[in-house]
Amino acid sequence: MCCSKSSAPGLPERAAPSLRSGTKRPREASAPSAPRSRRSSSAQTDLKAFERRLTEYIACLQPATGRWRMILIVVSVCTATGAWNWLIDPETQKVSFFTSLWNHPFFTISCITLIGLFFAGIHKRVVAPSIIAARCRTVLAEYNMSCDDTGKLILKPRPHVQ
Repeated sequence: MCCSKSSAPGLPERAAPSLRSGTKRPREASAPSAPRSRRSSSAQTDLKAFERRLTEYIACLQPATGRWRMILIVVSVCTATGAWNWLIDPETQKVSFFTSLWNHPFFTISCITLIGLFFAGIHKRVVAPSIIAARCRTVLAEYNMSCDDTGKLILKPRPHVQ
């Protein structure tokens, strides 16, 4: 069930319907009659569910990210090799630029492929898990929490008000 499409990604499944409809979730945990232990266990359950979903989502992105990184490395090495051969060729200095590119199809094709990959957004795809983690850190900072690059939550101590 990796990377399942839910209506509210990153949230526990039981919280998704209330967020989808735009209504607020029932505030049973903060009702005056609810004991403190029940409130804290509900909060812990929600945090664990969020952490589990976040780690699952980031872990699910890792294989695709690895493939995009390998593609980028291969195309970059091909472009660099083709560029080296293009630059050391003595004919390159004697003919026009377009004729020179026509004489070196390996460099031309690999360079066009590399440019096409960047236009397709490969620079975002190779760092997608770290983008997700950074955005989560931004949101979690308001609640004195953070997360590592795998999605594990880090609880920070509460600031002391004097």
